[in-house]
Amino acid sequence: MDDPPAVAIVIVAYQSADVIDDLLDSIPQAVRGLTAHVVVVDNGSTDGTADHVSSRPDVRLVRSSNRGFSAGINLGIRSAPCAQAVLVLNADTRLTPSSVAPLLDALRQPGIGIAAPIIRAQDGRLIHTLRKEANLAGALGLARIGFTAYSEYLTSPVDYASEHTVAWATGAALCMSRECYESVGGWDESFFLYSEETDFCLRARDLGFETLFVPSAEVIHLEGQSGRSARTYAMQEVNRVRLYRRRHGAVAATVFLLSLSLRHLTRFLGGDAYGWPLMKALLFPASRPPEINCSDSWLPR
Repeated sequence: MDDPPAVAIVIVAYQSADVIDDLLDSIPQAVRGLTAHVVVVDNGSTDGTADHVSSRPDVRLVRSSNRGFSAGINLGIRSAPCAQAVLVLNADTRLTPSSVAPLLDALRQPGIGIAAPIIRAQDGRLIHTLRKEANLAGALGLARIGFTAYSEYLTSPVDYASEHTVAWATGAALCMSRECYESVGGWDESFFLYSEETDFCLRARDLGFETLFVPSAEVIHLEGQSGRSARTYAMQEVNRVRLYRRRHGAVAATVFLLSLSLRHLTRFLGGDAYGWPLMKALLFPASRPPEINCSDSWLPR
């Protein structure tokens, strides 16, 4: 294309046939006044997602095996024109009218490489998507017993009232500048699922690209569509340790892993069905989901 679009919208889909149309139909009003190119990367769906999307003239479909969320993002960006910005979306999101322009405006601010919209549930309820960096006290679960200063979650209404920088935001909807993406070197595909957006935002910050929360851009997220299970929660917890090790070293990560394990043991003793499988995945490498390739060492790398 001689004139690249203002934004490339990359949607990573997996078993998304029942939700993808509503997202794609929301895009024209969301990008009103802007040029956009839409890429859907289908990660090996077996529910007909790819065949369904292929019938739409407004989308470029990329078929892929399921190599994880980051791999889908990187493949989608490589398949898109060299736009000034890239908006990454889960397939179970919906864009609200004129929601993309504020994200692009945010990326024009000095030092900003990533823009995160406000995300709400279908009923209008605010979803807490903003985060602080992981810490050892938070791993122990002290925030759950009243020590909220150690929580990784930003949950105060004040945190969602105005623009401000954050350590990272959940990856259901994130917009990044092309410069930021290229400087970071893309999304790390080793995570497969979970912690990849944390890693990307923190590595971007290391290079001088901050993440800005933009409440004037609103996205709807259909909760309950992600199929959470003990297996996916195990991916999430093991990848948290893996990322902590990469940023803080093996000794600190060992303490972090043991803190998480103690927290999940407490959950198990309290009757939480997820407590034991999560503690098992942390302490016994052979029980970890094979997709994340963390079974060769006690401390995830």
